[in-house]
Amino acid sequence: MPTHYDDLPEDLSAALDILASAASELRDPWWVFGGAAMALSGLTEWHVPDVDVLCSPRDAKTLIESLYGEVSPDPGEGMFRSRVFGQILTTPVPVEVMAEMEVRNGGDWIMLTFNSRIPVAVDGGRIYIPSVAEQIETCKLFGRPKDLQRAEQLQRLL
Repeated sequence: MPTHYDDLPEDLSAALDILASAASELRDPWWVFGGAAMALSGLTEWHVPDVDVLCSPRDAKTLIESLYGEVSPDPGEGMFRSRVFGQILTTPVPVEVMAEMEVRNGGDWIMLTFNSRIPVAVDGGRIYIPSVAEQIETCKLFGRPKDLQRAEQLQRLL
């Protein structure tokens, strides 16, 4: 799958480079998902306000600490909850790190997981994104109007 790293805005590329460098210390599988993964997959016309990262609880704490972020208590209300959640505001585009993220679907909580792990070479090292098909599934799981619109856009890439 060709990636579109070279087509990204400068601030997003810089944030991904910083993330890749810091994430070289992580021990478990991790992924960039959401808007940044979509942009890397070819939806470069999207504005990406932050970089979403899904990783293990141990690695989430390591990554947040290494990039001078803060772990935030997750109130577990609303549509999403994570065992560990942190924001990193020291990067050109903010990075949000989640571990054991769950999505509310009706009355149930569903764990967000990815089976595919596509490496993307960036100047700072390597990041990993889910396949376009899994990104579409995630958008449909989230189910908000903006996510369903993203799923339609991603469908064109298949």
